[in-house]
Formats: sequence, C-alpha cells, structure tokens
Amino acid sequence: MHPVMIVTIGMVGAAALLRWCVREVQRVNTELDGMRGRAQVDPVDRKSLPTLKRDPRTGEYRPG
Repeated sequence: MHPVMIVTIGMVGAAALLRWCVREVQRVNTELDGMRGRAQVDPVDRKSLPTLKRDPRTGEYRPG
C-alpha cells in the first residue's frame, strides 16, 4: 500500500475519533449542567442521628 494512502486513512480515522470525543464531551457536559441545579440528597438534621459510644468490654464503637 502506498505510504500516502496509509497517512490519509490514519488522518481520516483520527478526525473521526476526534469528532466522536468532542460530541461525547458535549453530551456529558450538557447532562452535568442539567443536574447542577438539583439537590442530590435531602438535608439531614444531624442532631437526630444516633451517636456512637465505645463499648468498654470490647472497645468497639456501637450506636447508642
């Protein structure tokens, strides 16, 4: 195969890969921009959560 043909095929392949990468980055950024305004998790009142206390017999921390 002629070297010019190999280089041409390589450039076409690289251009196609670059175009796919640009589209994928734009798709992901659009999806992230849509999620940016929404809260993912409801706020939690930290005082209502149980605390951990050390078990004197085993030394492990347990809720209580």
